[in-house]
Amino acid sequence: MRSDRVKKGLERAPARALLHATGLPKGELDKPFIGIGNSSTDLVPGHLNLPELARFVEKGVHTGGGYPFLFNVGALCDGIAMGHKGMFYSLPFRELVADMVESIAEAHALDGLVLITNCDKITPGMLMATARLDIPTVILTAGPMLAGHHKGRRLSLVRDTFEAVGRRQRGEISQEELEDLEICACPGAGSCQGLYTANTMNCLTEVLGLSLPGCGTSPAVSAEKRRIAFQSGLALMDAVREGRTPRKILTAKAFDNAITVDMALGGSTNTVLHLSALANEAGVPLDLDRFDEISRNTPHLGDLRPGGSYFLEDLHLAGGIPAVLQRLGDRIQENLNVSGVDTLEIARSARPEGDQVLRMMDNPLRPEGGIAVLKGNLAPEGAIIKQSAVSEDMLRFEGRARVFDCEEEAQKAILSGDIKEGDAVIIRYEGPRGGPGMREMLAPTSAIMGMGLKRVVLLTDGRFSGGTRGPCVGHISPEAAEGGPLGLVNEGDAISLDIPGRSIEWKVDKNEQDRRRAGWASPPPKIARGYLSRYASMVTSAHTGAVLASGPGEK
Repeated sequence: MRSDRVKKGLERAPARALLHATGLPKGELDKPFIGIGNSSTDLVPGHLNLPELARFVEKGVHTGGGYPFLFNVGALCDGIAMGHKGMFYSLPFRELVADMVESIAEAHALDGLVLITNCDKITPGMLMATARLDIPTVILTAGPMLAGHHKGRRLSLVRDTFEAVGRRQRGEISQEELEDLEICACPGAGSCQGLYTANTMNCLTEVLGLSLPGCGTSPAVSAEKRRIAFQSGLALMDAVREGRTPRKILTAKAFDNAITVDMALGGSTNTVLHLSALANEAGVPLDLDRFDEISRNTPHLGDLRPGGSYFLEDLHLAGGIPAVLQRLGDRIQENLNVSGVDTLEIARSARPEGDQVLRMMDNPLRPEGGIAVLKGNLAPEGAIIKQSAVSEDMLRFEGRARVFDCEEEAQKAILSGDIKEGDAVIIRYEGPRGGPGMREMLAPTSAIMGMGLKRVVLLTDGRFSGGTRGPCVGHISPEAAEGGPLGLVNEGDAISLDIPGRSIEWKVDKNEQDRRRAGWASPPPKIARGYLSRYASMVTSAHTGAVLASGPGEK
């Protein structure tokens, strides 16, 4: 066992003494040491129920013959961090989570892990650590929040708070109604109710095979989630005995399956960053073009918010991820689940309910998947758009550039009424390096929706929340801070978008582009000290997953 490094031999007497100081009985020394990584915090609604789930995992590990040790990893809430300095830390926090899990597991020579997570960057961070360490691991995602309710209407965070800001600004709703929505939209523990980043990644963790069937969609407050927590502890002990490690699960087939389900459901654009980063840790080649290739051949089946009508609780009642796997048929490939059961067996055992939340293959919402990869002279290395959340009449667009060098300037212009129909709002110097941290733009995208602007596009080298809907292009690479074309656009330049044609073009002739490039200079860093400064000096481009360079000067 790995843990023999800290508990066997004469020279480990001091370590054994310290282990006994934790309360470890002498008779338990021969059992596998299992770490239960718990990212609980009072600051994040999605993580409020994690201590309770940890108790059930602990019972499962004990029952399965292991000795559990609980440890904590931090978490932050993207919704609370949104729209101010806090969002600079969101994506960089993913790397901290991965490094923390790695550090604890290696320093204490743990034999296996159950990692309990739920929200936006904590889940991918834990996944990255799992692939890096390659010791038996089960991921337990804590589950979606139930819908809110107000005057007979079901509520979700994005439509009923973020978008309500714009509706209030233009007088569509009263201050009293806005305050009612604030109270009612989020009724308790769980990740926000739609197919936003947290729930998308939780569903894909199940597809990848690192969490148990049903885990990705079962509600946070359900008894079912407790049972899955207990079963996760048992499954981990089986994985330890069988030597079932993450890299045996995280194959090229597993990533193709995850991307296929992502496209069928219409998931968050952030999954492109996170799956790319995870593949990098797992040593699996995954090019940005693979996402678009799969999207073109995968129908969009999930009628889920933010672009659709239904909530994650509805997807769970419709059969959850196993039902999605079954509906997709031969598009899903055979691959191992951490429980020891094959993905195709999980699909065969599914019991889909109805065809409204999850459409049939012969009656999709759209013939293509949720995400499209765009390229052109504005994004030579690629850009991402959630095409499933774009109306048919905005799949092609040409308009004039309205240029802002940070999110706050753009938000002020939107809410003041300065942005008009036909505008292409550009928010630049918000990429992985220039942000730093590639901030999510949910506040301005929701404000555009709330202000009733139907023919406005938003383009950024930053990124979007999974709750974003409308024609919003993110991850533009190379970013402006690295000399990308986005940094050369002037107010009033023509911008053309063709989603079916997968193109994004800047309508300025080559000579003028070259003239502007000759006069461009890299702006000074926005943050010059602390973690974000170090992060900005090491982070790579969005099209590679915004991972950190592994060596000095490597990009």
